[in-house]
Amino acid sequence: MSSSVLTLILAGGEGERLSILSQVRAKPGVPFGGKYRIIDFALSNVVNSGLTDVGILTQYAPRSLMDHIGVGRPWDLDRSRGGVTLLQPYLGRGRTRDWYRGTADAVLQNLEFVLDRDPELVLILAGDHVYKMDYRPFIERHRSVSADVTCAVRTVPIDEAHRFGIADVGPEGRITAFIEKPADPPSNLVSMGVYVFSWDALRAALRDDLIDFGGDVLPDMVASGKRVFAYEFGGYWQDVGTVEAYWRASLDLLSDDPGIDLYDRGWLVYTRSEERAPALVAETASVERSMISHGCVVEGRVVNSILSPGVRVARDATVRDSIVMFDALVGEGAVLDRAIVDKEVTIGPRAVVGEGEDLRPNRDEPERLYAGLTLVGKQATIPRGIHVGRNCRIDPLVDATDFGRRRRIGSGETLRHVPAGS
Repeated sequence: MSSSVLTLILAGGEGERLSILSQVRAKPGVPFGGKYRIIDFALSNVVNSGLTDVGILTQYAPRSLMDHIGVGRPWDLDRSRGGVTLLQPYLGRGRTRDWYRGTADAVLQNLEFVLDRDPELVLILAGDHVYKMDYRPFIERHRSVSADVTCAVRTVPIDEAHRFGIADVGPEGRITAFIEKPADPPSNLVSMGVYVFSWDALRAALRDDLIDFGGDVLPDMVASGKRVFAYEFGGYWQDVGTVEAYWRASLDLLSDDPGIDLYDRGWLVYTRSEERAPALVAETASVERSMISHGCVVEGRVVNSILSPGVRVARDATVRDSIVMFDALVGEGAVLDRAIVDKEVTIGPRAVVGEGEDLRPNRDEPERLYAGLTLVGKQATIPRGIHVGRNCRIDPLVDATDFGRRRRIGSGETLRHVPAGS
């Protein structure tokens, strides 16, 4: 199957709904589950399904993602035939634009890459979802009904359906209508952003005036009578595109029956992993229902939380219901409660992040920070003794000078970094 199927992973999304977590990196590159990145799940699904020819379409803030993927060695994709290719937008002779306008436009701009492969089928995946899926039955279903395109679908709670494309499915699984992100969804059967196209049908469907697959290409193919089919997927799948969804999906990994089993030896999630010492849990430490990655040193208390590699939790500190990313330091006696702390952050001694019962939404991002979660951006420093409320946003690179004389950041506030000399 692998030689006849080309996989394209769309990994260029800005992911604004993840606030500062995706400010310094593309959404598929956001850490998840301690040691992983979000894109690891799609990539691991690909290689576990026996597919070996992969193009990754990057765009927004791609450096972190490109460093992570490299030549594809962790996924056994560093090979001379097939393997992984990173594709970025570029300005060529005669072109009037160089930025991907949408998902379909991104594939259109890389048409030469697909033409060089001349595959039978093209599997197109979103790189920013967390799920485990064997694509082989999906592809076989596509072939068995001689479809032009098959779209993976699943049901979601009706109050979340407006965030997705809605499929109306008729007899024998044929899609009779497709509506992208309607304000009032007629159903809760949604597209997963997972498509398999017959190559000839995809080539014919790509036009300069069709920008996105969900908003343009699929509705156009349905309207023109093409054979557009649904494949209903019943396994675990999460779009972690909002701060609350990201936090909930992360902590769901700690439940007795998590939706996705990271410990399944038959379906490993592969990632690029640095060599670090084993985690150390000191005599003074207490750890309950948590993931502690390699390289961590825990001397304080960690409850229902996820620590990425290299995190240090000092004596008498408490980390509760929180996500702490690579190489962050939680100082002596500090408290994190319902916080998401990005890489290389320093939380000073006796500081508190996530304090009180005031749940007023963030004034700058009320639609993103409203559930009581507080974000601390990459390489920020929260000085000794500072108290930070709920739904706060502490921007990347914030340091002691940005706090001035303030000892408390009230719920719903944002603290920005002002570079020296500005």
